[in-house]
Parts: sequence; C-alpha cells; structure tokens
Amino acid sequence: MGNKQDVKLAPSILSADLGHLGEQINQVVEAGADYIHIDIMDGHFVPNITFGPLLVEAIRPITTLPLDVHLMVEDPDKFIPEFARVGGDILTVHVEACKHIHRTIQLIKDFGCRAGVALNPGTPLDSVSGIISDVDLILLMTVNPGFPSQKFIGSVLNKIKTLRTILDEHELSADLEVDGGINSNTTQSVVTAGARVLVSGSAVFNNQLSVSESMERLLQSIRED
Repeated sequence: MGNKQDVKLAPSILSADLGHLGEQINQVVEAGADYIHIDIMDGHFVPNITFGPLLVEAIRPITTLPLDVHLMVEDPDKFIPEFARVGGDILTVHVEACKHIHRTIQLIKDFGCRAGVALNPGTPLDSVSGIISDVDLILLMTVNPGFPSQKFIGSVLNKIKTLRTILDEHELSADLEVDGGINSNTTQSVVTAGARVLVSGSAVFNNQLSVSESMERLLQSIRED
C-alpha cells in the first residue's frame, strides 16, 4: 500500500479566513503543505458558489506550491483555458460533468497542466477505467461535493482500496487523492486504504487551533501506527 512518508497534504482554502488568505496560505506552506487545494463551485453542478479565476490568479504569486484546482462545475471545458492561464497546476474535473472525458483530459494537458478526474461517492470506478492511464490524479470524494465540514462517508474506503490495487498492479503513477471529512480521526483509514494526497479544509482552518497546530495534528495522525 506504499509508504506513509509519501503522503501529501493539500489544505483546502474553502475553510480559510479569506480576509487573511495570504497569511493563512503562508502558514500552511511553513507547516508542511504539499499542494494548495482550491474548490471551484458554480452553483449548478453543486449547490454552492465559491471562487473563480481571479482568486487563483491572486494566490499564484504567494506560493510556489502546486495549485490543485478542483473544478466542481458543469461543462468544465469552458473553464479550463482560463484556470490554466491564471496559474492552476493541477486541474481536476468531475467525470459526472464531462460529456467526453478523454477529450477534456487532453484539453487540460494541452494547456500544460496536470490532469485530474474526480468521482463522487456514488460514482463507480468503472466510469474512469478508459482513461485511468491518461490522468495524473484521481480524486475520490469522501463526501458529496458542495459544502465544507461534512461527515466522512466510510463506504468509500473500499473504493479507495480497489483503486489503489488497480494503480499498483498496472504500475500507474497517478496520485490517489481523497477529499471530504479528512481530519485526525480519518487520516489513518484513508492512508491505510491507499490514499496518497489528503485534502483537508476545516481540520486545517478552524477556531480551535492555529493553522500550524492543526497541520501538525494531521501530520502526526498520519505518522501514527
């Protein structure tokens, strides 16, 4: 199942204090973040509206870390060129939103970005079997997308295990990312199942602990046996 040292953390700014966003990004970078995860919601594919290209463009000069842009939008092909232009490094689209998923993945790569595909909890792995060797990242949602601070859906663990096995057996290097309800109580189960990139929002940005303390708690929970 791999080494715990390989696990990456991708703090999601969806839960950050937007009034002090630059400061909070600097804090997660100093605390050991590997990616900055940016949730883009259009109010159609998911019942919420969040950020657009202007925010990604504003974040780009703050950090050299990869910007992990999660497009929870209808017709993502329309958005890809602009998010690539403003500095997105990884562009992840939902298989449920793509009419021609292979074409969309190639479009992301044509713009020089790493290509990711996301699956909602109820979407089977079969939906990406045809493009699994073409993507750089596969994101398995562990909540239904649209809102922060949701409860982890434990039934997705079997999907994570199955995907980990497929990737390993075929010697595929795509990152296996998970997003939703990831905190110090759930990191062990997803890492043991095979996840290697953990997206966490409210467990990093909250009123109980400082950002550095929250990051250390997550990192410690990953290291524990």
